Amino acid sequence: VQLQAFGGGLVQAGDSLRLSCAASGRAFSRWSLGWFRQAPGKEREFVAAISWSEGRTYYAESVKGRFTISRDNAKNTVYLQMSGLKPEDTAVYHCAAEMGGSKYLIYRRTYNYWGQGTLVTVSS
Repeated sequence: VQLQAFGGGLVQAGDSLRLSCAASGRAFSRWSLGWFRQAPGKEREFVAAISWSEGRTYYAESVKGRFTISRDNAKNTVYLQMSGLKPEDTAVYHCAAEMGGSKYLIYRRTYNYWGQGTLVTVSS
């Protein structure tokens, strides 16, 4: 299983950006998927997740209402649409996959596979 995140870049505060994470491997539709981010000097934190069974979505409070996670099972891809970006959103964004049907999608330890990440920089 490989995950590759892309779509990061340098944007200004208030701009929008869409991240994509392409996955290889079988049974993508049965994976739950998450996005996490890690800012310099900080721990990796949960951003958003989408479950495999009902497409239920979860968001960190800091991004709720601004970010939207979605998936396209036909393309083995998960997306993170980000709008109203703020300088504090600056981080390396990682996608992750969970294959055991866990409900605890906001926790890093839940996930089985991780992508390398894509850098998002938001200037003020």
